[in-house]
Amino acid sequence: MTDPSLSSAPDLTRQLEALGGQLVWRIGKDEVSEQVVVRLGFASATPRFSFLPKLRSANDAELQEAVEAGQVVIEWVD
Repeated sequence: MTDPSLSSAPDLTRQLEALGGQLVWRIGKDEVSEQVVVRLGFASATPRFSFLPKLRSANDAELQEAVEAGQVVIEWVD
């Protein structure tokens, strides 16, 4: 007997890939708090990203450390 969730996996993958193509994001460290921030929104929200506080660059080690410590802040941009 086939697991029904497996038969829908290709469809779900296509849907997630289509959604991913409509998203924009910025990842960096907040200049004040030093927290790693992931800003995420639909491409139509791109102009609103410029009104948010700037994020400074974060290197791979800083990002990995924040992820492992559960210290990543995710912000949805409308």
